[in-house]
Amino acid sequence: MKEIFDSDHPKKKKKVDQIALSSPFMRIPKMDVRVARDLIDTGIIEIYQLQGRSAESIFEEILKNKPDTPKYRLSFIKMAIYFSENENPDARLLHPAEWAN
Repeated sequence: MKEIFDSDHPKKKKKVDQIALSSPFMRIPKMDVRVARDLIDTGIIEIYQLQGRSAESIFEEILKNKPDTPKYRLSFIKMAIYFSENENPDARLLHPAEWAN
């Protein structure tokens, strides 16, 4: 009987989204890389493109492509818009929990 070693069944590596990780959105404190990917997928690739936008309308665009997108991501979008519109953002507001309601 042959013993099975880990080397016989290598673990699948988790795919890393290098584009989202290296995007400007990752300069926003506490930004979730999955939200950065969502923004990129809607055609928003720079932080300044969030200025004056409605978080809800951006989230609706995301839902058109990915209907199963979790609602919690809306908080990250609101935080990102705040970051884009404020030269010196309040550090207390750079946490998605502050934008949950």
